[in-house]
Amino acid sequence: MIKRLGIYGGTFDPIHMGHLIAAEMARQECGLDKVLFIPAASPPHKNNKHVSPPTYRFQMTELAIKSNPFFQISDIELRRQGKSYTIDTLKDLRKIYSEECEFWMIVGGDSFRELDTWRDAKEIIKLCNFAVYMRPHVSIDICKAQAEKIYGQANSRVLFVEAPMLDISSTDIRRRVVQGKSIRYMVPDVVREYIIEKRLFT
Repeated sequence: MIKRLGIYGGTFDPIHMGHLIAAEMARQECGLDKVLFIPAASPPHKNNKHVSPPTYRFQMTELAIKSNPFFQISDIELRRQGKSYTIDTLKDLRKIYSEECEFWMIVGGDSFRELDTWRDAKEIIKLCNFAVYMRPHVSIDICKAQAEKIYGQANSRVLFVEAPMLDISSTDIRRRVVQGKSIRYMVPDVVREYIIEKRLFT
């Protein structure tokens, strides 16, 4: 029985080592039984003209996490029509998992500090806890202030995950592919091979 579930949503275009390290550190520090990777079908914060087709992003993520028995992938957002809003995903997941299962949303500090802008943010904070991994150029003080604002000063529903701050981004990886530069060690080898095979981002 899964008592503590990590929920890691994102565009994953492509998934990279920073994503995987953050998920593994959050799994360990939050005592998560599983981490569920959820590629977004239609990210509300992205210009979808520049996002790879969902099937490719799903397959890259699936390949990247295959070797970790604590990682799983879900197509819950790919099967749902319209924009991929977090609130809808949380409600759908609650129908699948028991009320006793704690939800831990894994997010970067850059996303967490903008939580107020998410659709139905007040409802989201009632449905899940947050495992926040810090990103370069994001102040932890701002993120701590956000945590106090939404949950109160003394709370255990936001955990700041100590993870290596790798300055790797999917945007930079796509740019490097376009320029014919190496992305080795930025993404798992299976993902790099998939990008080459499918001629993505070129």
